[in-house]
This record gives sequence, structure tokens and C-alpha cells, in this order.
Amino acid sequence: MFSESRLLFKLWLKNPRKIGAVAVSSPELAGAMARQIPRGPGWVVELGGGTGSVTRAILKAGVARDKLLVVERDPTLHRILQDRYPGVRVVHGDAMQLQAVLRREGIDHVKAVVSSLPLISMKRTIQYRITAQAFACLQPGAPLIQFTYSLFSPISRRLHGVEGGVGERVLQNLPPASVWVYRKPATHTRRAAE
Repeated sequence: MFSESRLLFKLWLKNPRKIGAVAVSSPELAGAMARQIPRGPGWVVELGGGTGSVTRAILKAGVARDKLLVVERDPTLHRILQDRYPGVRVVHGDAMQLQAVLRREGIDHVKAVVSSLPLISMKRTIQYRITAQAFACLQPGAPLIQFTYSLFSPISRRLHGVEGGVGERVLQNLPPASVWVYRKPATHTRRAAE
């Protein structure tokens, strides 16, 4: 874990806007995120796999390797994830292009999106584009799971027309974090169709 945090810190020093964390998420935080994933059929999409601590927790929670897609933008972290998690589809790509990535990969039923992206530190236009892409691939009721160190929601519920709240608080992380869970309400598709 120390060497992984050192790698993240070095990548962060090279480009602080691309790397959101300077330390690896704790096993407690990763586990809290994985516990929010519903059981049943469908793909789980992880945005910002980093060094794989959340990926590990998702697999440990019972998601099959062949039903997990990890999208990682940094080439160094992408290679690490490919080497560490054979059988998991690890894609070098950008979350702002998530729908195109899913089409290219032939994935149509996503039961959850799990994001470790540093949304709070991003420009609002980029933040909006990423979250709009994530919600577009989820059916009403399917969760977008996002952690934050902030006391406030990292995603505008009003802007996206979604419901959400804290699923779990994790004090055993440095710094302490909250796992937020967002869902499109069942009426969301009807409103969009009108």
C-alpha cells in the first residue's frame, strides 16, 4: 500500500489535475463502496481505477471478473490494473466518453457505476459531462456510487434530476470520507420522454 501511495503521489506531482488522490483508498473505504453495488445480473463500471484498491473490493464483494469494466485515463495506472486484474476488462479511456466506451465494448446493461474520480476538484463542465454520461448508462434505480472527502454532495442532484444521499461514512480513511449513492427516480424516463 505504501508503494502504491508513493506512485500516486509521483503521478500527482507530475499532473495534479489528472490524479485526484495522493494516497490509496483504505480497504474500509473501498469495501464501503463495494457494499453499495446491487446483486443480480449486469455489468459494474468503475471510473478511475487508480492502483486497484476499489477494484479489489468490488471483486471481493462477488462481482464476477468478466462483468467488471474499469475505465482508467492514466496510461501508467492502466497498465498496472491490466497486470493486477487479469480477466477484468480494463480500458484506457476517459469517463467523459463513457457511452462511447460502453458501445465499443458491447456493454448495454450496467447495474452500477462506481466512481473514485475527484469530481469536486474538477471544472463544473467536466464534472457535469462525466456524471451525465454515467447517469445516461444507468436505468432508474441503478446506483452511481461516488466517494468524497467533502461534507457536501459531490454531484448536483437538482441539475441531474436524481435522488441521492450518504450510503456510508468511513472514518477509517485518511482523510475520512463519505460514500454517496445516487439514483434516477422511476419517473425520470417519463419526464425525459415528454
